[in-house]
Amino acid sequence: MRIDKFLKNSRLIKRRTIAKEACDQERISINGKAAKPGSEVKVGDIILIQFGNAQIKAKVLVLSEHSTKEAAATMYEIVE
Repeated sequence: MRIDKFLKNSRLIKRRTIAKEACDQERISINGKAAKPGSEVKVGDIILIQFGNAQIKAKVLVLSEHSTKEAAATMYEIVE
């Protein structure tokens, strides 16, 4: 699954266009490498999201094409 779509479906980022812009600005990394919007994400990958001074580090648990608000929280686990 594309990283921009995963971030939107998991509700880590509200919109896919914002996720794409964050990738273009190199604020998203997968397993320590800068991610492009089309980068593939797999179960077990570690995603680092930088918002200004704050960071979110999450581990991918489930890939789902569609998710409800309740199911979105089970798609990842916050590591740090």
